[in-house]
Amino acid sequence: MLHRGAVSPPTSAAELFAYLDELGLSHETIEHPPVYTVEEAKAHRGPLDGAHIKNLFLRNKKKRMWLVIAMEDRKIDLRALGKRIGAGHVSFGRPERLMTYLGVEPGSVSPFGLINDKEQKVQAVLDSRMFDKEVVHAHPLRNDMTTAIRGEDLLTFIRACGHEAQIIDFDELLPDA
Repeated sequence: MLHRGAVSPPTSAAELFAYLDELGLSHETIEHPPVYTVEEAKAHRGPLDGAHIKNLFLRNKKKRMWLVIAMEDRKIDLRALGKRIGAGHVSFGRPERLMTYLGVEPGSVSPFGLINDKEQKVQAVLDSRMFDKEVVHAHPLRNDMTTAIRGEDLLTFIRACGHEAQIIDFDELLPDA
């Protein structure tokens, strides 16, 4: 991964857990077969209560980037989302860019990837509905594990990584809203 002209490896799950512990944030992780889609995650997770999310790594023509963290069942209109976050037209970022800035591969995209964005090039956008549940479930930088963390603790983690999350009501982006 490239940061400040140097090559450094992305953070491992073990390093992420150590950082969460250092921040005093409670978390619990389960292992499961690798999952690449929301449907696969649903099939393997069992009865985990809480907010289950999907993550979209987006960029615009000016090469600005966003990590959109939304409830897994959300239908997202990229045109309306781009307008709402002031990005204009957005599209999905390439896997190489995803690895460079968040240190993860497709299928492992997660808010925890912000730990690798040392230069704060990626803007976090969170679905306000995530906070309706006490716990949020996310991949800990790999797609064969799921980590549960309190929503407020996830915000604390994001801020500790040098990012300020934009929290929006995705219902506002629906055509009938």
